Amino acid sequence: MELEPKTRKGLLYYVTVVAVVMLLLNIFVFPSLLQTRVTEVAYSEFVKMLDAGEIKQVQMNEAESVIVFSSEQTVNGKAQMMFYKTGIWPDDGLTQKLVDKGVQFTNTIPTQASPLISFVISWVLPLVLFIVVGRFLTKKMMGGMGNNAMSFGKANAKIYAQTETGITFADVAGEDEAKDALREIVEFMHAPQRYSDIGAVLPKGALLVGPPGTGKTMLAKAVAGEAKVPFFSISGSEFVEMFVGMGAAKVRDLFKQAGEKAPCIVFIDEIDAIGKKRDSSPMGGNDEREQTLNQLLSEMDGFDAAKGVVILAATNRPDSLDKALLRPGRFDRRIPVELPDLAGREAILRVHAKKVKMEDNVDYNLIARATAGASGAELANIINEGALRAVREGRDKVSQLDLQESVEVVVAGYQRKNAVISVKEKELIAYHEIGHALVAASQSGTAPVTKITIVPRTSGALGYTMQVEEGESVLLSRKDALSQLATLTGGRAAEEVKFNTMTSGASNDIEKATALARAMITRYGMSNSFGMVQLEQQSDRYLGGGSSLICSADAAARIDAEVAQLIGGAHEKAVGILKDNREALDALAGYLLEKETITGEEFMEILGKHRNAKA
Repeated sequence: MELEPKTRKGLLYYVTVVAVVMLLLNIFVFPSLLQTRVTEVAYSEFVKMLDAGEIKQVQMNEAESVIVFSSEQTVNGKAQMMFYKTGIWPDDGLTQKLVDKGVQFTNTIPTQASPLISFVISWVLPLVLFIVVGRFLTKKMMGGMGNNAMSFGKANAKIYAQTETGITFADVAGEDEAKDALREIVEFMHAPQRYSDIGAVLPKGALLVGPPGTGKTMLAKAVAGEAKVPFFSISGSEFVEMFVGMGAAKVRDLFKQAGEKAPCIVFIDEIDAIGKKRDSSPMGGNDEREQTLNQLLSEMDGFDAAKGVVILAATNRPDSLDKALLRPGRFDRRIPVELPDLAGREAILRVHAKKVKMEDNVDYNLIARATAGASGAELANIINEGALRAVREGRDKVSQLDLQESVEVVVAGYQRKNAVISVKEKELIAYHEIGHALVAASQSGTAPVTKITIVPRTSGALGYTMQVEEGESVLLSRKDALSQLATLTGGRAAEEVKFNTMTSGASNDIEKATALARAMITRYGMSNSFGMVQLEQQSDRYLGGGSSLICSADAAARIDAEVAQLIGGAHEKAVGILKDNREALDALAGYLLEKETITGEEFMEILGKHRNAKA
């Protein structure tokens, strides 16, 4: 077999390196290893050994001013020739002493190993090692070339046996609609004859779409766990390779393995990594990614659904997927996995609470109402944060207070207990937060106030007012939106009413108020000027993506003016409410400044007293 240029180049490099190493060893290492060890002694010791008749040979080297001599010593019961050296000392009778003792004195004493041993160690042994290692590397390179080339196209899917996922639909809460849509796939795998008798065909694929943390991967594992079939799991990014054609090869290998293990579930997470829309522009596409996508499309068309191979995929960006991937016959079903509602959040909290020691009086409904918009992963984190807090407090069970504090940790961060805030600024923060709460409590359509605090948090919040809805609402009316705007401007309004000043503490309020007011005009159709006209388009809604205006520059200027008008009107409304309740504002701010944290009940009790007194 002829070696390829890269292989020959590698072997030549190897031979050159070995030759250089052998040369350096022969110059610097082997001479010192082959040379016999010579021990240095004092001249008096030399004379003593000579008088005792222990010396056999003596060599005098006047150039180096040393005397080298040999002596036969007994080591471990065996006679062994030892070599010594000492410095030259003026001794006129030394020659006569050597003659009298019968010592042989010569010009040189052989202190090195025999030439045969030197040759074997210096050349034969390295050459043998070179040949053995060279043959091993050659076989490795020649035999591994084909294997490595084949391994590039191997799919790195994690394969779970039917009992290894350990997850069923009972472990997934808050996604009842998604479970119902997937349960039919499970039933089809359990009793395919029922469906084939009527002429129904098993869906080839189902696409799970939704925000991060809603449990798409867990749902896919639950399908495999319920169906009791093997489960292949791979990420879309694992198909992306630097070598041309390797992604397509991995797709072929994945479907080949799935066909051998059928019936089974194949799960491709983050499929948008390879399934993005193909671009007709010659400069705008990725040929390798498109080849991988084309191979995936052809494989999904080629395999027989009757074998029981079901493709599940998950993505946060369904709008970016190629239309050919989404058509019936490939991904027949699109299953939304949305953020859980109130009942779903409570069910998720209970599922995760089973793994933690909880007190019996925990109100999961209260925590669920306080976490509107939270995903399953965030709710699991809240339970875990509560358990960590219980451990820090030295308790063996999680209490209601632990969960309430963990909600605040997830929302606003940990308390900054060592933060130094001046008395003046603390008073201003207290009025700011009471301003929010007082405006909210004076309007209809706003959530009740449950907690007010001026304890700084690690997120940067110097204080906050927590409002918790009594129930779940899915629609926002224009009246409620205007009430929310007034509540958001209540903090700045309180600063102006009490201190006649403005601070940077309202920056987050301004950000939220501006976003809400703009959405009312551009997306909700709540504008008197524009009416029911879409002026803004959202992208990547599951990832909280940005938005872009789809209107003229003149219309954009009018939108900005109307946003400012809406927020200005809400601010005037908040100022009016606070001026009408000035005594309550001062009393509540003073009470908050003293306590630092008050509950919604305390707030409403003090506000009720002042309103009754005013009436």
